[in-house]
Amino acid sequence: MEPKPDSVPDDGAERPPPTLSPAARARQLLPPKGACWYCDKPLDSVRRFCGKECADAFDEEKEYTR
Repeated sequence: MEPKPDSVPDDGAERPPPTLSPAARARQLLPPKGACWYCDKPLDSVRRFCGKECADAFDEEKEYTR
């Protein structure tokens, strides 16, 4: 009987990306604009929200304004 390894070795196989919620998927479609989409705090040219609180608030507001 072979000893069990402590961790699973990386076999190089690609893993499917984790599934995103519909809200997270919608946030990914927003183009970065240099400011938070919820509070307009200045950001770099990559990020869309300054933090999780603003991202969650954006999702909640969008849900109520459908």
